[in-house]
Amino acid sequence: MSFETLKRNRGSNINKIIEAAQSVGGGEQKSYVDERVWKPTVDKAGNGYAVIRFLPGKDGAIPFVRYWDHGFKGPTGLWYIENSLTSIGQTDPVGELNSKLWNSGIDADKEKARSQKRRLHYATNIYVVQDPSAPQNEGKVFLYKFGKKIFDKIMDKMNPEFADETPMDAFDFWEGANFKLKIRNVEGYRNYDKSEFASPDAFLESDEAKLESVYNGLHDITEFTNPKNYKTYDELKTKLMRVLGEDMTSMGSMAIKEEIKMNDPVPAVEPITAEEISSEDEDTMSYFAKLAKEDA
Repeated sequence: MSFETLKRNRGSNINKIIEAAQSVGGGEQKSYVDERVWKPTVDKAGNGYAVIRFLPGKDGAIPFVRYWDHGFKGPTGLWYIENSLTSIGQTDPVGELNSKLWNSGIDADKEKARSQKRRLHYATNIYVVQDPSAPQNEGKVFLYKFGKKIFDKIMDKMNPEFADETPMDAFDFWEGANFKLKIRNVEGYRNYDKSEFASPDAFLESDEAKLESVYNGLHDITEFTNPKNYKTYDELKTKLMRVLGEDMTSMGSMAIKEEIKMNDPVPAVEPITAEEISSEDEDTMSYFAKLAKEDA
């Protein structure tokens, strides 16, 4: 889809985006610093501020993808940080183990499952309007990964709860709005509650040359939903066994121990280093179930 087609279809994507909120996306895990990805900077107190603009999808595609991952440290001191195969509709070894732990009826098992639960993420293209801590990012297009809190704020604008509120396509060039990202440190975690949209306005003053330049600079987000970018079940299980070590054989009930085959050879696995883990995500589908009922 060309920029001209995008312009003709402006304002017509809200229903399509809401419907896409009910589908499962995927994600690619990169072990290097991806310079395409923008991350907000926080000060020593854990506070940060930036202004961004959510951008439309390329070639008529939904402008965001959704995926889950797991991030936890095992008793071996190694980290398990991998995207979950449930993102692409497949069985995941961590989810499988967590299900067995949760259903064992043992409180310690349930606590273990909670500490290893999957986390929800979204990815989209953004334009950085203001980045006081890194002004070199301003005026550029990046990929941005975020959690349910920010996604709910987007959907609240696109599908408002009250009749006196006008729906707004947050990803629209002409009828969208800048998003003021306000980060606070609350009890050791990043909190985005005060983040909000500004009043709707035309992006870049509707300068078509600038808009087309931004549109042509959109990054491909289909990689996040491509199964070839996921490790196989066996590869993930091998890494899980490496991370949990002896704890995997001792945790839980005898039924769990019998179901987990520990006699398989474990090939050498590169050490896993700790990476920054987002703490804002909650794994729930209640919000999307609500949207589905309203759209029916």
